[in-house]
Amino acid sequence: MKTVIYQLVVRYFGNTNLTRQKYGNIATNGCGKFAHISNAALQSLKALGVTHLWLTGCLRQATLTSYPGLPADDADVVKGTAGSFYAIRDYFDVCPDYAEVPENRMAEFTALLARIHANQLKVLIDFVPNHVARGYESVVQPNLNFGLGDDQSQFFARNNDFFYTGDPGVGLRLSKDDWWNPPGQVFDGMFERENGSPGHRPKVTGSNFSGVAPSPGEWYETIKLNYGYDFKTGASDYQQRPRTWDVMDRVIAYWQEQGVDGFRCDMAHKVPHAFWSFLIGEARRRKADSYFVAEAYFGWGDSEPVKSMPQLTQAGFDAIYHDETFKALRRIYQARGTQADYDQQISFPLIQRECLLEYLENHDELRIPAPTIDWEQPGNSGFNSAEAGYQLAPLQFLLSAGPVLLLNGQEVGESGSDGNEGWRVRRGHTTFFDYWAMPEFTRWVNRHTYNDENLTVEQRGLRAFYCALLSLLCQDSAVQSTGYWGLKYYNNPQENPDRPADLFSYARFAPHAGRVLVIVGNFRPNALTAGQIALPLELLTAAGLGGTAEVRLIFGRLGRLDEPMGKWDLQQLSQTGFPVSIPNQTTQVYCVARMTE
Repeated sequence: MKTVIYQLVVRYFGNTNLTRQKYGNIATNGCGKFAHISNAALQSLKALGVTHLWLTGCLRQATLTSYPGLPADDADVVKGTAGSFYAIRDYFDVCPDYAEVPENRMAEFTALLARIHANQLKVLIDFVPNHVARGYESVVQPNLNFGLGDDQSQFFARNNDFFYTGDPGVGLRLSKDDWWNPPGQVFDGMFERENGSPGHRPKVTGSNFSGVAPSPGEWYETIKLNYGYDFKTGASDYQQRPRTWDVMDRVIAYWQEQGVDGFRCDMAHKVPHAFWSFLIGEARRRKADSYFVAEAYFGWGDSEPVKSMPQLTQAGFDAIYHDETFKALRRIYQARGTQADYDQQISFPLIQRECLLEYLENHDELRIPAPTIDWEQPGNSGFNSAEAGYQLAPLQFLLSAGPVLLLNGQEVGESGSDGNEGWRVRRGHTTFFDYWAMPEFTRWVNRHTYNDENLTVEQRGLRAFYCALLSLLCQDSAVQSTGYWGLKYYNNPQENPDRPADLFSYARFAPHAGRVLVIVGNFRPNALTAGQIALPLELLTAAGLGGTAEVRLIFGRLGRLDEPMGKWDLQQLSQTGFPVSIPNQTTQVYCVARMTE
């Protein structure tokens, strides 16, 4: 069964308050609740084709919002009014913002887990091992707080939980961008816990900044955890297990006991693979089917302890972000890349294709409808229209039997924000720093009835398309198999003029099953493209085809189809191919099947 992960950001999934005031607090702008993720919502997501819910941002984070017994954090070390999901304040607690009765937040969370499981879905939550909020202090497990007994005279020591920096007596000096001015907050550039006095030495940031004056561009609101690996020298010491390993194992065990099925692991490349082997091994000893997804990127420099994808799969990860395919598609849309780049990434993966998590959106990226070029940061662009999903989602999601990811709102074409939330984000991005709502998505939330009643015609069509695509992913035997065959090399327009350069194709098949799926996408801007797609005899033989084959169009913009295209013998399919006509910004799927007697 293919894994379909739906990234459900609790803070705004059920929030129908469209005030969206800059710097708005929770009372003004509203907030999603655990209770909003009702049986009706879960049944609709199940019908969409979702198998796993990634409940994003559940762990209690640093925030400017206070509750009894949970004071607001120092504004100098908080990004956004609500706070970043990835500046964890307590690994053993959930965010009180999401509870109808904040002091009952854990009971409301475990009730949500029970609802999800009753609807036959699995639950992932965030695990953020590289860094914690500067104000980290667990109220649930204070005996497992970090830094207890650290030797602060050492930059690095195996049994220290943190890395310490600066000269004795020198405190942390913080700065902020001029545009970040939430009303009523005082910024003095200091943080009392790291003021340089004995026992209060400044700590290295989550982004490995080792000075005492991090710029606003650093992850200044976080501090890096130590796993026995010195990122400055590359030296490691794991012979005696560092204390951090055991605390993190307790974190995973705690959430497993609550009923969590797996974890999306933030910045997994920044933590030693030896630790991952230990942690995942212990988790699976307690629960054999625990699911682990790694957000990991490579090429950040030699300081990172994980250098390659294989190190993470060897450590036990089920899936790893396939960032390179996403970026290759984006470069094509920006006219900075080619189909050959994309073909290279999907044809020669560094690990088993089934371990690669494919996506077009997540909380870090711009939404699909966002502008194609973000001129300030060209690496962070959208695809200019929700229509791009009709072309790109089948290409990405049909690549393998491996998992896929959708961000809530992607299925209705949520376009993201205008960048005026408070903590500045890029136009077309949905913030994870402030209290906010998704205006297009609230049409589907529809007073928490979760249906298509208020969607536009275009949005209904897009959601139906994603539903049909996910159905194809989870039901077709060829998609569930490991068979993959790139067709770009075989349909070279320089050798065969009737095979247009703007058509990109590959095949999926189960060996000897007697059928092949041919996925064909149109990359010609603003135009229909027609031509021939030929299939190598070696592919047809590997798939168990012989004699005469029938070709049918089985998927397109309107979802699942069953349109006969004709019959061809294998020589014709290999030499001439079969004709295709692909509308603008569309991918279609054809089934080539052995004729039955």
